[in-house]
Amino acid sequence: MSLKPFGLAVLLWVGLTPIARGEAVPIDLAGFRAEGGIRVVHSGDRLNVEWPVEGGEVARLAIDLRPGAPLVATMGVGTLDILSGVDLATFVTVGSRVGERDRPPGMSPFNVFFDNPARRPFETFHARLDLKRARVTGRGGRASISVGEVSAGPFTGEFRFNVYAGARLIHVETVVSTKEADRAFFYDTGLVSAAPDWRRLAWTDTEGVVRREAFDIEAADQTHKVRHRAIVAESDAGSVACFPPPHQYSFPRDVTENLGFIWSGRGHRGLADRQGFGIRQWETGGGPYVPWINAPPGTEQHLGVFYLLTRGKAEDALRETLRYTHNDRFPEIPGHKTFTSHWHMAVTVAAMKERAQGVPRSTPDFVKMFRDMGVNIVHLAEFHGDGHPQDPGAVRLAEMEAMFAECRRLSDDSLLFLPGEEANVHLGPREPGKNAGHWLYLFPKPVYWTMKRAKGEPFSEDRPGMGTVYHVGNRDDMARLIDAEHGLAWTAHARIKASTWAPDIYRNEDFYKSNTWLGAAWKAMPADLSRPKMGERTLNLLDDMNNWGGKKQLLGEVDVFKIDHTHELYGAMNINYVQLDRIPRFDEGWGPVLDAIRGGRFFVTTGEVQIRDFRVGGKLSGQTLSVRERPTVRIDLAWTFPLAFAELISGDGERVYRDRIDLSDTPAFGRKSLALSPDLTGRRWVRMEAWDVAGNGAFSQPVWMTEMKE
Repeated sequence: MSLKPFGLAVLLWVGLTPIARGEAVPIDLAGFRAEGGIRVVHSGDRLNVEWPVEGGEVARLAIDLRPGAPLVATMGVGTLDILSGVDLATFVTVGSRVGERDRPPGMSPFNVFFDNPARRPFETFHARLDLKRARVTGRGGRASISVGEVSAGPFTGEFRFNVYAGARLIHVETVVSTKEADRAFFYDTGLVSAAPDWRRLAWTDTEGVVRREAFDIEAADQTHKVRHRAIVAESDAGSVACFPPPHQYSFPRDVTENLGFIWSGRGHRGLADRQGFGIRQWETGGGPYVPWINAPPGTEQHLGVFYLLTRGKAEDALRETLRYTHNDRFPEIPGHKTFTSHWHMAVTVAAMKERAQGVPRSTPDFVKMFRDMGVNIVHLAEFHGDGHPQDPGAVRLAEMEAMFAECRRLSDDSLLFLPGEEANVHLGPREPGKNAGHWLYLFPKPVYWTMKRAKGEPFSEDRPGMGTVYHVGNRDDMARLIDAEHGLAWTAHARIKASTWAPDIYRNEDFYKSNTWLGAAWKAMPADLSRPKMGERTLNLLDDMNNWGGKKQLLGEVDVFKIDHTHELYGAMNINYVQLDRIPRFDEGWGPVLDAIRGGRFFVTTGEVQIRDFRVGGKLSGQTLSVRERPTVRIDLAWTFPLAFAELISGDGERVYRDRIDLSDTPAFGRKSLALSPDLTGRRWVRMEAWDVAGNGAFSQPVWMTEMKE
């Protein structure tokens, strides 16, 4: 069922679309409807596209339909051609997924993180266009121009140009699929020319300084470590910024160091006869596990990049590009504070080493990084490969004391560091040998505990300077501690990594059913560019958990290791907007944070899409609605990239229902309230998601529903 919002005021540009027949490759126009001021004109050997953008200007793209000619005849604004005579250059590096014997039994090859295709044979293919067809589709102020046929090794498909009324963007996708099984891949893409007309290239380096280089026709292929993932080609008529989808492009890794995701020059991936610039990925990617991107057979993979057009200089283009990610910052929302979880930065061990060496404790890079990104609350996951979490006594307690002290030292009125661990002990099914998976905890204050309990040792004792110290020796002790201290726990990286079967394997256990077990955590992995949204692995789990019974939530997690200011962190980020009026002080405890999370008073986002408000029959997420009549669902959205769709998702305890709301009439940088009247008869819960054209998104927590008794 498709839901349509009512009570909306939508402003669209209206234009005519004259179409003339030409003698070049065939053009299919049956799927295009002229709306929103977009004009498509087929004239001779060219397909000319115009669309209105901010400032009352018109952006232009001309496709050359002559086989063998540069595909992009021109791109520009108004009467100015910023770039001309350029081709698309896409390179697909194709490898294999980890073999069945190396995967957990029954696991799909496309739900694997612990993999590294670069350690097996792989090959890079240049996507080549055999221009035989062209197709224009779109409505509601959007148009897509597809040309084919494209081949890249085992992949075939087409190039697709997407334009959006009101946005200075040309969204280019190489849309390809393969019939081969167990394929993993990544891609580079950009623009190339045999006779470039850009004069300069520019980018922001990792120290935040804009670098500008004069174009050199002889310059060899080079990699640039940049901030904000963008490179700009500047001509005499203006600038074109090239940048990837901010989160979707980066396949998940445990580390975020900046490998150099921008390229320029001659000979990229062996293309020796062209100069160019664009975005790139790396087969090694940093760290022991580099899983690349999934390519299930028959799925259409959308290998995307954005080009932003402006009359101005490179600095203007970079500044305009950053608007789409709020300057790589999570903006303030009244009544909310930003919360991020699952950080393995070895904060405690670093502090203890400096103290032991007599070195004054420095302020780590990440403190400023979090401030610059608009993060208010950081939940650590310490002692994950460092420290001595299994020590039964003095060493463990000293490290906990140091963790609390360091969190206190780094915290102030605007940034709060919360101690925590990915504990991974005791909790799980009662059957011995079952893999219980990984989990995190969060207490509302500093709590001392050991992960072992000797025979005859008490569950709790008082120690001077520490207060109550707990000794946890089994599953019951662990659940008892979390309950006694009003803590929360949840499954980390559910259904993947070392939590392959969790929380499914313990869904019937008492500790899971307790209100101290929040549910699970969300991260955009694994990567699959055939999907219009990211992180469906745990979005589906959220629905399953709530159909199982109980009231479970899904918290955003990041799950990366040590970071510094040169890293490309934003692409790996998500954030939780928690309903809080203020940030608690460390020494007063942070119970309000846990209360809001436990109560479902938060939404998760990559940053570009925001769910400012979500109500079902007047009830907010985390609340329960007694239903007698069909309730009105209201959602208030804000966004940067043009939106693609929203989805109202509900369940009746057995089935999951998905009602999609088409949002293809939205421009860039908007805000809209939707009012829906769905049939929710028999549903127990309902929640909301919204996604944009770059794969960025946001989702709410559930609203619970019960039928009102007479």
